[in-house]
Amino acid sequence: MDNKEIFGYVDHTLLQQTATWEEIQKLCEEGIRYHTASVCIPPVYVKKAKNYVQDRLKICTVIGFPNGYHTTPVKVFETREAIKDGADEIDMVIHIGMAKMGKWQEIEKEIKEIKEACEGRILKVIIETCLLTEEEKIQLCKIVTSAGAEYIKTSTGFSTKGATFEDVELLKKHVGEQVKVKAAGGISSFEDAKRFLSLGANRLGTSRIVKLAQRGENK
Repeated sequence: MDNKEIFGYVDHTLLQQTATWEEIQKLCEEGIRYHTASVCIPPVYVKKAKNYVQDRLKICTVIGFPNGYHTTPVKVFETREAIKDGADEIDMVIHIGMAKMGKWQEIEKEIKEIKEACEGRILKVIIETCLLTEEEKIQLCKIVTSAGAEYIKTSTGFSTKGATFEDVELLKKHVGEQVKVKAAGGISSFEDAKRFLSLGANRLGTSRIVKLAQRGENK
């Protein structure tokens, strides 16, 4: 796989609290130029970004981000608002505390409710692997599969650690055949990106790959 092919797997991401519309607009322009899978942006910018890109680029946004401890009705409302504003894909954060308490049915119910609110759009479920035991990760693979989400996602990028090769291998091994894996957080090189893809990731959440390409062009 050459570097250009990698862009098609990238959710070009900007989720920092300080993000301005000018920065989001630039992110969208980069996404269009490099043919990324999507741009992943804060919900507040979804409507404006969708109007800006039209059908040239998919818009992804985040729900219950970054901590996941919003109530389910709030997450469902956020999702409906994002879809109404034009979001093509939704990345939601589970309630990590629920996982720690073993409340698997509650987590599955929440994912199902959010999936319904997506109205057919792609749903990615962020489980924040750095905060979980291996047993909890495996159980969440089963939950995400049963709930009908399209993706399980490693990380928000806002916790103690991002994606690891080991976690991607583990998730790929334990999710159902119809569920894909998104690696996110800390992907800092084309070599890392290629390895994540070779291990079974289908999407990469990162802002660095496009920046690396731009640096190479400017040399």
